[in-house]
Amino acid sequence: MADQAEVQLQVRFVTKQEQYAVPDSPYAIQSNVQSPELNNLLNAILKETKPLIQKVVEFDFLVCGELLCTSIAEHLQEKGISTEDTLEIEYLERFPAPKPQECLMHDDWVSSVHTHGSWILSGCYDNSIHIWTTKGQHKLAIPGHTSPVKGVSWVSIDGDQASFASCSHDQSAMLWVWNVARNSVDCVVTCRGHDKGVECIAVAVDAKHFATGSWDNNICLWSASLTDEDNVPAKKRSKPEQGNSRTPKSTLKGHREAVSAVKWVDYNTLLSSSWDHLLKLWDCELGGIKQEIAGNKAFFDADWSPLNNSIVTASADRHVRIYDPRSTESIVKTTFTSHTGWVQSVRWSTTRDTLFLSAGYDGQVKLWETRSPRTPLYDLTGHEDKVLCCDYFDFVIIVKIALKSLALVIPRTPLYDLTGHEDKVLCCDWSNPALLVSGSCDNTVRIFKAKHATASA
Repeated sequence: MADQAEVQLQVRFVTKQEQYAVPDSPYAIQSNVQSPELNNLLNAILKETKPLIQKVVEFDFLVCGELLCTSIAEHLQEKGISTEDTLEIEYLERFPAPKPQECLMHDDWVSSVHTHGSWILSGCYDNSIHIWTTKGQHKLAIPGHTSPVKGVSWVSIDGDQASFASCSHDQSAMLWVWNVARNSVDCVVTCRGHDKGVECIAVAVDAKHFATGSWDNNICLWSASLTDEDNVPAKKRSKPEQGNSRTPKSTLKGHREAVSAVKWVDYNTLLSSSWDHLLKLWDCELGGIKQEIAGNKAFFDADWSPLNNSIVTASADRHVRIYDPRSTESIVKTTFTSHTGWVQSVRWSTTRDTLFLSAGYDGQVKLWETRSPRTPLYDLTGHEDKVLCCDYFDFVIIVKIALKSLALVIPRTPLYDLTGHEDKVLCCDWSNPALLVSGSCDNTVRIFKAKHATASA
């Protein structure tokens, strides 16, 4: 039998990115080639067939539905596929690396961040909330909570008025209104219903409700209305509050330990994760559990993607798992193993159904491509302590971790070091298609610009 390295293959190149499409002709290549050689060949073909493309384009290649990370021969051998048939290779423009932008100074650890358009909301361990522009201008420092702020989320931005919600270890959540033109903010509602610190918050897709999860093991559902109809009359309040007082519309009870994450699946369905090793899908209207998924370890975070209807989870066993709650067979679709410590936070991309972030206690943030389950698309290394959380929206990553620096690297080969922090990074968010933002124990938020590929795969 001939050495696999000397086998010649017939391949066809296909793509969903029409601007890079090449003629549907077979090409003869050696089976030992890897992605760099395929890139050279494909760019040579593009130069001949599409002279308007002047730049050299970096591509990734899908063979049998997975990204090519080894030689074609090794890939086919692992899949048990013959080298005698014409092989179809799909290619897509490689996701590029973010570039550092602004550094936003705080007075204490930054625990949470959320981006909406050109605005950044940050929560701080000094009990304050901050509003920034994505260009780095500080608009407001907002006192109000009496313990560290653990979660912030925009509710809506409509012209000169914006609203947002926050939660804190002071056992409360607050609804705020920001007059953009006057740059003034008011707490319009203080929400009380938890008996212990509030750890997480999520605003519903319709912006009419929000949910909070707490160390009291419960989930509270609240109205996000800015009117008085859902508020507690002043004479019935147990104590004075900032703005009006509000009680939960309902309380979802079922977890046996702290609720680590809440995410809205649709206007009536809520996903929760907990330290009790359980994921739960709730029917919020009926107040009951629609589905329960058991894990082997405590869940530290979970995120839902409407693009692929899947759940990605972070656990205490170093693994990231994707669950398909619709599956009648194995609910765990894929397991991703690369972290060397507990995985603390995960976030799906909101624009590409195969990309997600993970952040861990090993001091790394990783950008994954689900079609490459064994190797992360990028390792965001450089931190020197635990990574506690992350977020991902469009093509902007905002990192909330516990590390001293943030680095973005291709597996085994550094691409960029996104450095600058001088202490643990506590949080991340990817809510704007062009920004990666991180918050740290060095009291700063740092912004990195991510220029996304011209078309999604």
